[in-house]
Amino acid sequence: MNQQTIIETTNVTKIFDSSGLTVRAVDEVSLRVKAGEFVGLVGPSGSGKTTMLAMLATLLRESDGTMMIDGQDLGAMGERQRTKFRREKIGFTFQANNLVPYLTALENVELMLRLNKKNGRKSRERARELLTRLGLGDRLNNLPAQLSGGQQQRVAIARALIHNPSVVLADEPTASLDTERANQVVGIFADLIHEEQRAGIMVTHDLRMCKYVDKVVQMVDGKIARVITERTDIELLAGTSEFDRLDKPAPAKQKDPISWEAPPLRMPIPVYGGAD
Repeated sequence: MNQQTIIETTNVTKIFDSSGLTVRAVDEVSLRVKAGEFVGLVGPSGSGKTTMLAMLATLLRESDGTMMIDGQDLGAMGERQRTKFRREKIGFTFQANNLVPYLTALENVELMLRLNKKNGRKSRERARELLTRLGLGDRLNNLPAQLSGGQQQRVAIARALIHNPSVVLADEPTASLDTERANQVVGIFADLIHEEQRAGIMVTHDLRMCKYVDKVVQMVDGKIARVITERTDIELLAGTSEFDRLDKPAPAKQKDPISWEAPPLRMPIPVYGGAD
C-alpha cells in the first residue's frame, strides 16, 4: 500500500547573516517523510539538524527552496497562517519538555486541546486514554514536579499527539534520560507514530535510539550526507557512531590451525555523541 507523503522539502536552504558573516546552516536539503514513517536526523553539532527541524516546525522561514507539509506550501503562508498551521498540524517534543508547572499532567495535555478548540468530552477522554497508555494512568493529577524525568517526557509526548497533528517533531527528547527511560520513551513514541500514521522526525545524538526509526538521515555541514534505509545498516548504526563503517567491506575470514572458519564478530563499540 502506498503511503501518503506528508513532508516534502525541495532544495531547502537557510542562510544566516551575522556581523557580515554569511552562514549556510541548511544547504539545498531535499527530504520526504511519509505517513507512519519515523525518521532519525543525526549529525555532528553545527550540521543543521536543529535549524532544519525549526523550519519544519514553521518557527524559521527558509531562505530558498520549497517546504510542503500535508500538501500545503509553508513559504506561501503569512505569519498568522503559519501560527494556526503550527498549532493544528505540528506536534512538538523537545529536550526541555516545557510543561506548565502549575497544571497537572492531564491539564497539560488538555491545554493543547483548548488552544485548538477541541476540548469536548471525547477529546478529554482521549487525553486520559493516551496518558494511561503511556503508563501514567495513576499520575493524571500529579504536577510536573511530582513526576520523574521520564514521566514528564511521556506527558510531553501525549501533548504532542493529542490534537492529531500530521507531523510530530522531537529535538533530543532523551538527552536528560537514563538508558532505560530513553528506550522506553522513544519506543512508545515510535509505536504511536506508526499506529496513528503521523510523519515523525527525531533529532538525536544518541545513535542507540536509531534502532526505533525507519530511516536515518545524516547531515554534515548543512547538507544531507547519507540516507540509511536498510534495517541491517540502521541496527549497525545504533551500535556505533562510525558512519563510514557502513561503506567498508567486511574483513576476510581467517581460518584457525584446525581448518574451521570462525564466524565474524559483529559487536560494534557503542560511541555516543555529546549535546549540541
